[in-house]
Amino acid sequence: MMTVICSNYSTQASRLVRRTRAYLRVVAAQGRPITYRALAQALELHPPHTIHRVTEALEYLMREDAANEQPFIAAVVISRASNGLPARGFFDVARSLGHFDGDATGLDAATFYKAVFADAVAFWGKASAHDRCRQPTRANVPVESRANVPVE
Repeated sequence: MMTVICSNYSTQASRLVRRTRAYLRVVAAQGRPITYRALAQALELHPPHTIHRVTEALEYLMREDAANEQPFIAAVVISRASNGLPARGFFDVARSLGHFDGDATGLDAATFYKAVFADAVAFWGKASAHDRCRQPTRANVPVESRANVPVE
């Protein structure tokens, strides 16, 4: 059973967190990262603050994964502006959780990211062979993962 670490999180934010995890599981099965913007679009988020809402959901997932001793599913999300790495906030949260102690802008970040990405894909990408052959699109993510209803 998954530990929920923030019981006063709003219902709307909780739904976004669940939808984000469900979508990222499909992404992890593909073994390729997705950008923050592409994730926001896949989740059908609309302005204002779409990327901010995505990053909040990802940070929540990181805390939840750390509490459950699981790889960071957020590692499959990268920034176009960071040369194939997540944004600095990813490293800041990993540091606050005791998982990263290097320079968030240098080789330490790239080395750390390579390892956590591989762990995330191996752990969260456990999908059927059929799912691995499909591109993660809105159409092939379960309806309950796209709707404003809980998926777990």
